[in-house]
Amino acid sequence: MAVPVSQAWTVATYVLRQKIKGRKRFPLVTMLEPLFRCNLACAGCGKIQYPAHILKQDLTPEECFRAVEESGTPMVSIPGGEPLLHPQIDKIVQGLVQRKKYVYMCTNALLLKEKLHLFKPSKYLSFSVHLDGQREHHDFSVCREGGYDIALEGIKAAVAAGFRVTTNTTLFDGADPNSVRAFFDELMEVGVEGMMVAPGYTYEKAPDQKHFLGRARSRRLFRAILSNRKKTWKFNASPMYMEFLMGKREFACTPWGMPAYSIFGWQKPCYLLQDGYADTFQELIDTTDWSNYGTESGNPKCANCMVHSGYEASGVYYTFGSLRGLLDTAMAVFFDKYEDRGALDLLNEPVNPVHSFNPLIQIETKVNVVEAQRTTA
Repeated sequence: MAVPVSQAWTVATYVLRQKIKGRKRFPLVTMLEPLFRCNLACAGCGKIQYPAHILKQDLTPEECFRAVEESGTPMVSIPGGEPLLHPQIDKIVQGLVQRKKYVYMCTNALLLKEKLHLFKPSKYLSFSVHLDGQREHHDFSVCREGGYDIALEGIKAAVAAGFRVTTNTTLFDGADPNSVRAFFDELMEVGVEGMMVAPGYTYEKAPDQKHFLGRARSRRLFRAILSNRKKTWKFNASPMYMEFLMGKREFACTPWGMPAYSIFGWQKPCYLLQDGYADTFQELIDTTDWSNYGTESGNPKCANCMVHSGYEASGVYYTFGSLRGLLDTAMAVFFDKYEDRGALDLLNEPVNPVHSFNPLIQIETKVNVVEAQRTTA
């Protein structure tokens, strides 16, 4: 099992308690964004396209703790931006661990090796390293030559120091399924606890709008990648969500399942869309018109979304929503090879990865300017 038993038990009992209470809308993971600035400028990212005065702002540790206590979730994901750029990230993580929250500290790992001394290994802390595939593909995706090698060094250092390390991989059109499967082997060899993989979301502000996957292509790609699995592969994701990616299940989006909190407040309706903000978590739940979101709503911004921030919770809620859900999940856990002759045929189809016919262009980030301004302010 990629997830520790104590964490799986905590999540299971939390979900069951909410259902016993009759709560229809409750969150699973708090997406805590303590800053937006980053030391990368990935072409498919829409999270760092803010002016300098916004990129200079940070959440305080107290603001972070208050938000997590408001939502009451057992798990906290800390994305960004790059959280390791936050001057008090160690205090934020320490405070959440003391509160016995399972923390996934998202990072591109460019600073992980040099910042590792700020943290202590704990069952409550995992570094979730963003890697988008093997060396050439990852460097192309993040617009940074050498990024893969630096990240891998950070992973090895964290594993050697006794930290939990997981990975988060975002795939775009043109991804080579054989390369992704070889990439899984590489991650398992260096001691990664579990892997998470998802198609990219079509951020409106992303510089590259040409290589996002539609739903049909996503299912085809993930069928090829996730069928006929090796026993050595460990995934940090709901088995039901992974079957959803493969086209084996249909789920409605759960946009409140992973609510996002940032310097602006609680983001409506979810981590991926910005349709206003709420001052409190309860206000987010009460004042958001949830019928406007999800594929079934007809909202064009949701049409191709299959991202874990909307559908991972759907898979977990399905598991604990009925005896059938529990049985389906148990079957997926114990019979996880997913033998599929047709998927093997997909692996033999020719692929023309985007990085094979486009040059790697390093996009300059605003972070150096912003950091300089912070220093001289």
